[in-house]
Amino acid sequence: MAHASKKAVLTAIASNFIVTVIKFIAGAASGSASMVNEAVHSLMDTLNQGFLFLGLREGEKPADQRYAFGHGQKKYLWNLWSAIGLFSIGAGLGLAHAWHSWQGLGQHHFSEEVTLLGFAFPALWLNLIVLTTAFLLEGASFLVAMRELLRRMRNDGKNNLLRYLIEAEDPTLVAVVMEDSAAMLGLTLAALGILLAALTGNSKYDILFSALIALMLGGIAFYLGFVNMRFLTDIRDNEAEMVFREVVAAHPEVEGYHDLRSVIIDEEHTVLMAEIELREEAVTAELYDRIQLRCDAILESLPGQRAREERYRRWASARASVEAVIARTEKIIDEIEANIRQRLPRVGHITLEVEGVAPADKPQDEHHA
Repeated sequence: MAHASKKAVLTAIASNFIVTVIKFIAGAASGSASMVNEAVHSLMDTLNQGFLFLGLREGEKPADQRYAFGHGQKKYLWNLWSAIGLFSIGAGLGLAHAWHSWQGLGQHHFSEEVTLLGFAFPALWLNLIVLTTAFLLEGASFLVAMRELLRRMRNDGKNNLLRYLIEAEDPTLVAVVMEDSAAMLGLTLAALGILLAALTGNSKYDILFSALIALMLGGIAFYLGFVNMRFLTDIRDNEAEMVFREVVAAHPEVEGYHDLRSVIIDEEHTVLMAEIELREEAVTAELYDRIQLRCDAILESLPGQRAREERYRRWASARASVEAVIARTEKIIDEIEANIRQRLPRVGHITLEVEGVAPADKPQDEHHA
């Protein structure tokens, strides 16, 4: 999962870096406000995806003494910094540039002709060539990320793309898809502004569409901030809890459960906790025989004549009783945990506490909390 997300992020970084350079060149040469704001947009995209890559790299670090459940949530923190910081800055810079361009509307004009590398040609051609090139590069990055997102959506049994973009468990991949989508929309807006300004000779169109691009950046900041905040607020893993209920309901030796809780650490790690109540027959069945066997084994291990002394026989009986009950309880817990992990491998940490033993005649409607 992380490898596929890294591929999408690295592809996006490479394409956006190239696009940023050529947009700044075209914006400076032609004087287009839309092109300059698109260059700012691509610069923010490039920096943002660099943050996403750092988050993925940090999130892959294993658990240690300071981070008991690993570093997975760091990716959401980097994503959040990126969304709120970079895209908010990009939106602010874009709106400021649009405002200054509007204030100087009388002086703002397109260069009708530009000279690059000794060649002179219409500025409109330069802008359209740059926008087309950028659209192809952004489109290639978008396809890489979108294929991976659709693959995961099918694997999760979902078919509503818009809902999945909100509920997906990998906000890094969602961020790349949304950024590339916004990039192509921004290129379309820039092209419309430049074409309308060129056709009408009115620079207001160019400035208006540049402001729309800046506002779009602000919208992306808000959306990505919302998506990543979900994973930094200890949200429950509803699927993991549903699997737990099904496993417990199917286990013949578990009477019920209480206080079921779960926490999503990241898209590959969930912590699940619950209290379970065992059926009386699960613990007591053949318990006497198991205690006797264990007691005999303990007495046989004692040196000399201690096995015949009453105090050691009482001690061996008590110890055998405790060990037999614990061994039976651990076996049931191990079975539940193994079944959950088999069905949902991301549930890596399971804490089950045995609350007690339900009487054999306990009414059925009191079994579950």
